[in-house]
Parts: sequence; structure tokens; C-alpha cells
Amino acid sequence: MSIQDDIILRTDNLTKHYGGVHALEDACFTLRKGEHVAIVGDNGAGKSTFVRQITGVEQPTSGDIFFEGKRVEFNSPLEAREAGIESVFQDLALCNHLDVPSNLFLGREEILFNLGPFSILNEKKMMQKAHAVLEKTAIKIPNLNNQVGDMSGGQRQCVAISRSASFASKLIIMDEPTAALGVQETTQVENIIRGLKQQEVPLILISHNLRQVFNLVDKIWVFRRGRIVGEVNAADTDGNEIVSMITGVTRGVHDNASYI
Repeated sequence: MSIQDDIILRTDNLTKHYGGVHALEDACFTLRKGEHVAIVGDNGAGKSTFVRQITGVEQPTSGDIFFEGKRVEFNSPLEAREAGIESVFQDLALCNHLDVPSNLFLGREEILFNLGPFSILNEKKMMQKAHAVLEKTAIKIPNLNNQVGDMSGGQRQCVAISRSASFASKLIIMDEPTAALGVQETTQVENIIRGLKQQEVPLILISHNLRQVFNLVDKIWVFRRGRIVGEVNAADTDGNEIVSMITGVTRGVHDNASYI
């Protein structure tokens, strides 16, 4: 396999302007098969803007996206998902009035009788599969029949992450997946990420937590003021260097554990 064949995702000069605001400029990025990378940067650095272009939430002002060697233009997150890209954003994209199985299989419902718009769902099968999905990702939800809107923020986040982790076929993107979680729930999510690594599912992680970044990824991409300013192997750097790249300040004494 050549180096080019090993690339699952590539962007060339990806740019996004909102009127006079240049949120992203000439982002050139590569992700290889089985690789886990982190995107780090201060608030407003362009991290979330970048992944919104990749996942079809927004369309770039200019530049190109290549997925599995082919140029793509996703016009919606559904198109990206159909291509094999799963994502967990900070807004979770859950339906609060639906229960856990309905959210896990949203858009992938099991059908008992296919009658077009009047089809009958196979709720028993979806419940069985929901238990299997949550068991696989070690997420504990006491009552799957509860509406997710009645659950804690941590439980809702875990449902969203379990959904993406279970169906990710080619690439998963997580935007601050543990920002609102406690210690135990954070550990569960990190274990899910490690499981994806063992399955060789490529992953892009956006996180402010450098301890988490160094524990979980192979490579770190640093964004500052809408531009990519660095790409380093996690094993070849430290928190001081990454924070210096994030801030643009000469290396000094920084906290290696996290950057908020």
C-alpha cells in the first residue's frame, strides 16, 4: 500500500468565510487509515468550523475535501454519514422526546412491516440491539424507555457517543466529547475511543484537555486564528510545546495536564 492509498481524509486549502470574518484559511490536513488525531486550539481558532465543513454541516467557501481518495462535497450531515463518517458535536443532535433505542437508531430504524410512510417499527428488535450497543460501549442507562430529555447531561452525551461509536464504519469525529462529563463518564468515553483504536477506526478528536489528548491520539494538529500552525506526533512533543503553538507565545512554563 502506497502512502497515498493509506490516506482516508485529506483537505486542500479548505477555507470558510462568514462575510468579512475569516474563520478558516487554507487548511491542509491529512488523516491516515486507523490513525487517531487531535485538533487543538484556543476558542475561535477554527477547530469546529473545520469539522463542520468535513461533515456537511456547512459548505466551504473554497478548497477541496477528499475522502477515500475521491473528491467529495457533502451537502448535509446525512450525506457524510452515508459515506461512513459519524460525528458527535457539542449539541449532541438527539431528539429529547424519544427514548434511547429510538435515538440510537434514528435514521436506521428496524422495520417490522414496510408500508412506506405507514411502516411499523420493530421496537422489540431495536430495544435488544440498544442493550447490545450500550453493553459494547460499557455505558449504563438504568431505563432505556425514558425520554433522553429527562436524562442527565452526562447520560445524554453517552447515548450520542455510543450511537456514533457503534455505527462508525470509516471515520468518527468527536467535538469536546467529555466537556460536560464527570470523572466516571469521562473514563467510559475514553475507553470507547481506545476500543475504536483497536478496531482501527480513524478518529478526529477536538479537545481542550491536553492530558486526554496525549493519552489517546497519535498526532496533534494545532489551529490558531483560523489556520493550521502545527502538526506533530504526540510521542515527540509535550504540553509546553503544544500550548506555545496554541498561544503563539515562546515556550515557558505551562501546565502539561490541560489547557482550557
